[in-house]
Amino acid sequence: MLQRLKDLYHWLDVQAHRIPAVPRNLGVTVLFLCAAYWISSVLITHTGGENNSALVFVLAVVLISLLTSGYFYGIAASIIGAFSINVYFMEPYAVFSLSRTGYPVAMLSMIAISCVVCALTARVKKQATEAVRREKKTKLLYAQNEKLNAEKNAIQLQSDRVSIRENILRAVSHDLRTPLTSISGAASVLLSSPEISEKNLAMLSDIKQDADGLIVMVENLLSVTRVQDGTIPLKKREEMLEEVAGDALLTTRRRFPSYHIELDLSEDILYLPMDPLLVKQVIVNLLENAIRHSGDTEHIVLRLYRQDDWAMVEVRDQGRGLSPEVRQAVKAGQPMPLSGDATRGMGIGLSVCQSIVKAHGGFFTAENHPSGGAVFRFGLPTS
Repeated sequence: MLQRLKDLYHWLDVQAHRIPAVPRNLGVTVLFLCAAYWISSVLITHTGGENNSALVFVLAVVLISLLTSGYFYGIAASIIGAFSINVYFMEPYAVFSLSRTGYPVAMLSMIAISCVVCALTARVKKQATEAVRREKKTKLLYAQNEKLNAEKNAIQLQSDRVSIRENILRAVSHDLRTPLTSISGAASVLLSSPEISEKNLAMLSDIKQDADGLIVMVENLLSVTRVQDGTIPLKKREEMLEEVAGDALLTTRRRFPSYHIELDLSEDILYLPMDPLLVKQVIVNLLENAIRHSGDTEHIVLRLYRQDDWAMVEVRDQGRGLSPEVRQAVKAGQPMPLSGDATRGMGIGLSVCQSIVKAHGGFFTAENHPSGGAVFRFGLPTS
């Protein structure tokens, strides 16, 4: 039964709030004033001169204040109720009169009590509304806090995964470097032996070349993990870019003596702050990428020049060019896609180049030349 009454009240409240505020408040005021008048009319026939109409109208004012918005309707109802009691429920009936002793005080007291009750009721309603608003705000803040905590946990989990991955890469790279160096050294010794047949000589040459390639890949893995997590601080000092590029070119020519690489130097001396070992690694990686993946053996060019406040390094070939996936990955600064020739280390080498150049405050680009081939270019600030 109680639940049915609650449901009925809720339904009536919803229906009533579909009516605009002013007509709804006026209707509630008129309804309860009429009900108070009717109840008082019934009571006066039983009580006679002993009048209880004031209590009935005060109750009506309380209900009006509770069901309407603001103070106006409750105060207006209290004034109308006071005049109605004076005219209809106090002697002389049907006449407004304050001549009888106690009438003015009773009338003013009723108006005052009704206004106080109206104000208290309105304040209670306001406090209830404010409590509901605060509750909603608290729930919203709690939900936002839960969302932020979830995002924080997800970021921390991702950070932990990256850290674990880099630690594993670092450990595996350390473990692989020593045996790969031994394999390369042993292959070099066997290649220098005059007793090796041509067939075995070719196999040993392939073994040494693959071992050297894996050593470079391991070094690149170590470099990219250390540069990205900041465990290798840049040891910058003023160096001539021409000397660093020349050293990188000599290293590449020793590894690939049969490939022709042209060096194109600028007339300006490019003297700038850098970590020479890391910049050399970038140039070596770009030259080896051109050798291994372009298919060009005769037209690889290493060019150095100045462009505004940047020292520019460019490696160009006339080979097969870059795939759209590789160009897009370089442009977005993302890891290289592991497809095509990237599976043999191109992606790792370019990732290392991007990380080192970014750590120097420079920029890195890759594109296809209109006449054919790929162009890798990076710039370092000269100051």
